[in-house]
Amino acid sequence: MLIPCAGSGSRAGSAGPKQYQPLAGQPLVAHTLAAFAATPGLAGVLVVVASGDNTLEQAGLAEGCHVADCGGASRAESVLNGLGVLSTLGAVADDWVLVHDAARCLITPTQVRALIEACWNDPVGGLLAQPLADTLKSGAAGRVAATLDRQDKWLAQTPQMFRLGLLQQALNASGLAVTDEAAAVEALGFSPLLVPAAGVNFKVTYPDDFTLAAAVLQARQAVLEAKP
Repeated sequence: MLIPCAGSGSRAGSAGPKQYQPLAGQPLVAHTLAAFAATPGLAGVLVVVASGDNTLEQAGLAEGCHVADCGGASRAESVLNGLGVLSTLGAVADDWVLVHDAARCLITPTQVRALIEACWNDPVGGLLAQPLADTLKSGAAGRVAATLDRQDKWLAQTPQMFRLGLLQQALNASGLAVTDEAAAVEALGFSPLLVPAAGVNFKVTYPDDFTLAAAVLQARQAVLEAKP
């Protein structure tokens, strides 16, 4: 399991990296880590942070996972560097690796297990994704340029699950310009599996997303507390 956690979060409008901003009483990334700590079957979790970043250790969030301060200038570079660290920890080319955005803090163990079970015997691997429900527009100069057919469109989520060797090859060949692992694998001519996912597995990106994510987390906690 590899979690890139080296971004600056500039679009979130926060004073520092969004993954460390408070959310429902904890740093945002704490909710992400808790979901994977509760997921059975994972060999381990590696969190890739920016060079010199010791926030996880200072916050007491590094227990039970490996932290590597090898984050790069892009998400793809951070993932590629993290794959190298996994190799030094004993992972081999045929091992499955799940990559998950630190800012997708609403992921659940059930969703992670659904991805693993769907991809385990797949020759390529795949990703959680959601069929597009909204009408899709392309724009130019702030105006609608066209309405696009949404029938075959999906919103890519994470985790994304591929074998370590394939993912290293794909990211090295991509020039590190891709925004997710599936795009790099696609560029090699493969077709990753689309595994239907929940809409609440969104990436906290903008200021309003914190409010929505907090509401979801609080609702989940209320359900747990109501159980006998």
